[in-house]
Amino acid sequence: MTALVPLILPLVMAYVMYRFSAWQTGKHLDQTSKPLRDPELEQVMARLAVALEVPKVAVHVYDIDPVNGLAAPDGRIFLTRGFIDRYRQGIVTADEIASVVAHEMGHVALGHTKRRMIDVTGQNAAFMLIASLLGRMIPIIGVFIASYVTKVLGAGLSRKDENEADAYASALLVKAGIGLEPQKSLFKKLDRLTGASGHDIPQWLRSHPKTAERIAAIEARGAKWGV
Repeated sequence: MTALVPLILPLVMAYVMYRFSAWQTGKHLDQTSKPLRDPELEQVMARLAVALEVPKVAVHVYDIDPVNGLAAPDGRIFLTRGFIDRYRQGIVTADEIASVVAHEMGHVALGHTKRRMIDVTGQNAAFMLIASLLGRMIPIIGVFIASYVTKVLGAGLSRKDENEADAYASALLVKAGIGLEPQKSLFKKLDRLTGASGHDIPQWLRSHPKTAERIAAIEARGAKWGV
């Protein structure tokens, strides 16, 4: 049993760290967000709700300036105030906003937000274990190697989740009668909206697939579905 402690302890510590982070995130979002109130956007959300056969698709506005959407650990969907500002400025359309919400709903529906708890716990545990082992053999450098290995692992899992959420969003947008064009057009604006081209990031460290690859995947789905 004593021999298992070095393996079990990192898992326990990583799990506790994740649960605390999820609680802290939820509390922060409660304090800095409010329900989305916009007649045109509420209409397009109603189309998503009809397609999903649910009473309502609830969206909250997270009061920060960067352009982003997110699915919270508790399953709630958030759009940043920056995203809503771009919509009100006419930079993005209501249907493009719907494509973001559909993507985040994909994360929830496919269990990504819950699975991420397992992924992050595993990555943290792997980091602690690798850092502990390598730190004894190659001090300081071992910690950097452990960090790099866990970043590569986490990035690969994140890209997989993003591709799956994109596919879910495509299917939902087609079913809702919105179509695939808003999803593609938003991706074409994405780098400019977020201010991050990511050209200097190696593929294996990317948390998201390349924008061109995501657009190509949408077009391939459209061709396959005949839409």
